[in-house]
Amino acid sequence: MRRWRLQSQLFTLCIALSCVRSAAGLIRVSGYEGREVQVSCPYGEGYESYEKYLCKNDCGSDDVLITTTEAKKNRYSIHDDKQNRVFIVTISDLRRTDAGKYWCGVTRTGKDIYTEVMLEVGRDSCCDHSAKVQRYEESSVSFSCPYESEYQNSLKYICRGNQPSTCLQHALISSDNKQKGQFTLTDDMASRKFTVTITSLTQKNSGSYLCGVHGNTGLDVFSAFELEVKEWCCVMSHKLSGIVGHPVTMQCPYPPQHKDNRKFLCKGDHRKNCKDMMTSQSRFMLQEDVASSSFSVTITELKAGDAGTYWCGSDSQWSVGNYTKIQLSLDFQWTRTVMSTINVVPTFTMVEPVRSQATPIPGKEIKDATLFYSVIFIVPAVLLILTFALVIVYKYKCYNVRGAGGNMNRNKTKTAETEEVISVSDIYQNQDVVYSKQRTSKQQSACQHHDDTGEAEQDSVYQNDTTTDDIYCNQISIIANRR
Repeated sequence: MRRWRLQSQLFTLCIALSCVRSAAGLIRVSGYEGREVQVSCPYGEGYESYEKYLCKNDCGSDDVLITTTEAKKNRYSIHDDKQNRVFIVTISDLRRTDAGKYWCGVTRTGKDIYTEVMLEVGRDSCCDHSAKVQRYEESSVSFSCPYESEYQNSLKYICRGNQPSTCLQHALISSDNKQKGQFTLTDDMASRKFTVTITSLTQKNSGSYLCGVHGNTGLDVFSAFELEVKEWCCVMSHKLSGIVGHPVTMQCPYPPQHKDNRKFLCKGDHRKNCKDMMTSQSRFMLQEDVASSSFSVTITELKAGDAGTYWCGSDSQWSVGNYTKIQLSLDFQWTRTVMSTINVVPTFTMVEPVRSQATPIPGKEIKDATLFYSVIFIVPAVLLILTFALVIVYKYKCYNVRGAGGNMNRNKTKTAETEEVISVSDIYQNQDVVYSKQRTSKQQSACQHHDDTGEAEQDSVYQNDTTTDDIYCNQISIIANRR
């Protein structure tokens, strides 16, 4: 029994030694966890019909992973390309424990033919250290990616994300294509680093990036970056309000190193399309305070059209942090007084602010407000005045009519005196008489003459006087006597 075991061990040792001696070379293969890798095993002419296999460790019977007699086994699959004399073994769902030594084998009588395979399995994430970079919209950024001298002639590239296994497939730009839209790649072989520049940044460019160097063997080498692109306009922004006709002052800080730079203030919705207010408007006064590294701009008399967005700064190149965004809004203030001559409508003083973010039409707000307050206060006042005047006229009419009736009935009996009350309808019928008595002094004297004379004289007046004035006066006497 011991003799058999010894012979078996010697046989295994012999096979192992023959494997090394028969090895045609070393095949290096690399892959990433969770992914798959392909092992290509070439063989010589004349072995097309022979059985091929992939084994691990010492290639014992239990170490054979798959043969060409079975197309697929567990995580392994095999394909024999007889035309190109190469068989390919695919290992899927790689694990870190899959790393190590393998053998490509061709079965033949006597000693099999073996080729050594070295598999490297890496993590499909990168990296332990990631350089963090911050930029602002519309600016540019450059990533500097170093590499070893052995990769001087290797392919360089950059991709988004942090998965090395798919980085090369989704490369944004590579050393084979050095210009691609926003991206530019330059390779400085003397300093052994390549640089990728991204221009016209937007917030969509934020995220993870990998600089990769593709080697002929083994895993690619990566450098990781984390880019954050901030909104350009949010560096420094203020809101300011003012009153039309009054002054307002804007404060604009600047970096100390810009004390000798030209300071500016422009107006517009966007900094790239704004009008320089210092050269076009005499109402804008600039005053610099070097000690506090700031300057102020005062608008001496605000106008309705001054509302809007302003930009002030000390760098004509619009570098981030060297400007201030100011949103100016305006209040429109006016006073209106309505007075009543009859003390029915009190005096009102209205102060009405109207805030506007947009540019209003000059004078329009004041015109509209004047019309509004005219309707609210003046019209009711006029109506009350007219009503009061009508009441006075009405009382005056009643007084005159009653006076005429009393004079005519002085000599009547007591029964007739109880009928002095004149109906309202009669008064309205005789309003023309009252008005006619007020129009001329002749009418008033005729009526007065009638009051002073007796009843006999009244009869003579009825008989002889046919003038319009006497008729009107006598109508009142007739109505009173009838009652």
